[in-house]
Amino acid sequence: MCGDDPGVTSAAPSYKRHRYPVEIIDHGVWLYFRLTLSFREVEEMMLARGVVASYETIRRWWAKFGPV
Repeated sequence: MCGDDPGVTSAAPSYKRHRYPVEIIDHGVWLYFRLTLSFREVEEMMLARGVVASYETIRRWWAKFGPV
């Protein structure tokens, strides 16, 4: 198992140096996966809630923080 091997580590991605709080990033990624929306649709939903983030930003969040 992965947890028994001291040479294998599973580090969580770091949220440091990101413009948006963790909650905003997590919500954007959650919307994309849970509701099977496009990145542009997620962008529109976030904008409706007052969060200005481009679809490309959301795509980068998906690539970094999405499920492995």
